[in-house]
Amino acid sequence: MEELLYIDREFIRVNLIGTTIQNREFDGCTFRNCDFSQTTFRDCSFIDCTFHDCNLSMAQLPATALKKADFVACKLLGIRFDACADFLFEVGFTGCTLDYSWFSGKKMTKTVFRDSSLKGVNFSKTDLSLAAFPNCDLSDAVFDDTKLDGADFTEALYYRIDPDFNSLKKAKFRVDGLEGLLEKYQIIIK
Repeated sequence: MEELLYIDREFIRVNLIGTTIQNREFDGCTFRNCDFSQTTFRDCSFIDCTFHDCNLSMAQLPATALKKADFVACKLLGIRFDACADFLFEVGFTGCTLDYSWFSGKKMTKTVFRDSSLKGVNFSKTDLSLAAFPNCDLSDAVFDDTKLDGADFTEALYYRIDPDFNSLKKAKFRVDGLEGLLEKYQIIIK
């Protein structure tokens, strides 16, 4: 990727495993079946971009801007999204594996995580107001000082959220998911 600016381009089966890409801007681009595992994107911008069936596991994104980046059926294991630029940070995920990734401190209001695995994801100090988690596995996900006001967990699975350490005003849960909120009290719900 030699050019500094890519507009409305489609990248198919690009393999950049373990390389460093710096100071590049991608606007309106689509990435399909690309392998960016262990790649470092430093000071890059992705604006209105979509990633389909890509592997970005263990990629590093220092000071990289994700301004409306959608990920569909992607592997995103262990990514430190908290290292991304905060300005206009906007992402969406459908059918992705995000296990052990970090979103700490990010503002992610109205973000939708759909049909995704979020095992061990760190959401500490994240603003997830009005976010939705339909059909997502939140096993061992960390919610600590997380703003979850109006968030929708009605179809989420295996979450553990302590109401004493997170803001949950008007958050939505199913009755059979209450044990994920009351676990620390050792209450038996039948």
